[in-house]
Amino acid sequence: MKNAPFKIFILDDDVWYSELLEYHLSLNPDYEIRKYHSAADFFANLHLNPDVVTVDYSLPDKNGGEVLTKIKEQNPDTEVIIISGQEDVATAVSLLKQGAYDYIVKDEDTPERLWNTINKVRNNANLRDEINHLREEIGIKYDFSKVIIGNSDAIKKVFALMDKATKTNITVSLTGETGTGKELVAKAIHYNSTRKKQPYVAVNVAAIPKELIESELFGHEKGSFTGATARRIGKFEEANKGTIFLDEIGELDISLQVKLLRVLQEKEITRVGGNSVVPVDARIIVATHKNLAEEVSKGTFREDLYYRLLGLPINLPPLRNRGNDILVLARHFMDLFAKENHIARKKLSPEVQQKLLSYPFPGNVRELKAIVELAMVLSDEEEIQEQDINFTANNPKRDFLGEEETLKTYTTRIIQYFLDKYEHNVLLVADKLDIGKSTIYRMIQTNELKVK
Repeated sequence: MKNAPFKIFILDDDVWYSELLEYHLSLNPDYEIRKYHSAADFFANLHLNPDVVTVDYSLPDKNGGEVLTKIKEQNPDTEVIIISGQEDVATAVSLLKQGAYDYIVKDEDTPERLWNTINKVRNNANLRDEINHLREEIGIKYDFSKVIIGNSDAIKKVFALMDKATKTNITVSLTGETGTGKELVAKAIHYNSTRKKQPYVAVNVAAIPKELIESELFGHEKGSFTGATARRIGKFEEANKGTIFLDEIGELDISLQVKLLRVLQEKEITRVGGNSVVPVDARIIVATHKNLAEEVSKGTFREDLYYRLLGLPINLPPLRNRGNDILVLARHFMDLFAKENHIARKKLSPEVQQKLLSYPFPGNVRELKAIVELAMVLSDEEEIQEQDINFTANNPKRDFLGEEETLKTYTTRIIQYFLDKYEHNVLLVADKLDIGKSTIYRMIQTNELKVK
């Protein structure tokens, strides 16, 4: 909220009328009012940054439209109220389109109407200041070191790339396994960029049904399809001037990829069922756990869109490659859980530390958080003990050696696991496991392995 006086400049060559407006507005002691009788004198003082300006449309040295244009060029946040002796609807509409806040015709009610209009301007300004303050607080919250906890070399490389991403509007493509924090990184980039005071809009492409994704992204017009009872603004329009984060972009249906490509190239969208073109200016950040280059080679992702989205690539390392960050994160999550649940803080025993460091964390940071929170609940001592750490509760696939199966059965289960993980891409699984692709094909033919 503003503590300084609310500045109002009155620009009117009629000395008596400007004094009338000044007298009426000065009834509010919070208003600081200055009068100017020529455009030249007024612009010589525009650097004082008034909150609102009342402009007489018929000045001897400039008309109201010219004054409005120049004010908005120099002080885009200053609101301009045009006061005219003529009731000209066409002129009024034109000025409002140029950015005037209001157009008031001179009559006996002008001072009262001006009073009400300026009150609205001030309320809007206070609201805008409050929103900006909250966005600044969010920016502090998304300080890099607070978003991603850790000191490993792998994370320091991520920080360096994030810092570069904040300095321009380049498209950012985030890759990494599920649970590595891709959306947190996207938010941190946005709230530390020049667009931090503008909208941040996140869309999980994989979570939206195929038949609704176009409407969700680009909006639709009333009556464009069954159930479209009103016009709807899409996510790209919501993100105008800000950032749109497209999570799991690799799941976007190939039929819609060409439409997304056009939006990125032309910076404009057309709502479903509409004809008019709507310009959009949104910074693009995408994320995927898939290897998009491989998706291109398989024909499920357009090559031209792939290169358009590549931009600045940032790969988030899996937790197992972050060394001692595992313990740093574990302590962070434990302290946070203790604070949120009003319980005593606990430590990690040396045995638990070693146990955590030796575990591969297939679920990454999310899995670690779940494991230590459960341990906080199970532990009855000041230190977390080995028996409090339960990996199988969070990842039952990991603890299958105790079943004492045959080597052939274990081999089949391992290959099936990776086939499911990589969406039955035989060549990729053969490469990952370092086995012959013919072996996998043979096991599929004999129904030892299942594919879609």
